[in-house]
Amino acid sequence: MINKVVETGLAAMSAIGDGARVMIGGFGESGLPEYLIDALIERGSRDLTVISNNAGVGMTGIAKLLASGLVGRLICTYPRSVGAVVVADLYQKGLLELEVVPQGTFSERIRAAGAGIGGFYVKTGVGTKAVQGKEVRTIGGQDYVFETPLHADFALIKADRGDRWGNLTYHAGGRCYGPVMAPAARHTVAEVREVVDLGALNPEEIVTPGIFVKGVVRRPA
Repeated sequence: MINKVVETGLAAMSAIGDGARVMIGGFGESGLPEYLIDALIERGSRDLTVISNNAGVGMTGIAKLLASGLVGRLICTYPRSVGAVVVADLYQKGLLELEVVPQGTFSERIRAAGAGIGGFYVKTGVGTKAVQGKEVRTIGGQDYVFETPLHADFALIKADRGDRWGNLTYHAGGRCYGPVMAPAARHTVAEVREVVDLGALNPEEIVTPGIFVKGVVRRPA
């Protein structure tokens, strides 16, 4: 019997070792799997590469993870949100390697990883320092830069409801990067509001099929 429900966040993090590449869903606080982030901190694996849209603010969420000293590299689109003091401090002290990726390119690199696409050409960034060392090709008289897929060992995402097969539904804007990150990682764990019986989810409302999910964790109320 297939049952992907995991009892605790810490148990769901047990496979994450030192040096892992970890995608974390969310856009700001929307869709952010904070329960799984706390569990990852408790797990204590070091030298992580974190792939996320933001770098967190204050001392919560991803900022809390960065402050724990477990992250060696951050790949994100917008590290300097208002209140993002942790990432700035770590970067200025040379304690964090940072790769900033334009948001559309970031999304497409993740999608390409999940779709099995070897790379793509895009105009964004042409003529800037962001494309140094990358292949630039002229197509139809215009320059394009070649971008590669963005894979991960693990993806931590937040959904609304899930069943024991790992099928997921989302609520409104909380969908964020979840559906695109899940196929791009070898091992995806979803934090959900509610675990429901098999068959309780309307097939027309399932956004992330269980084939892309290895673990489902109900977050505490």
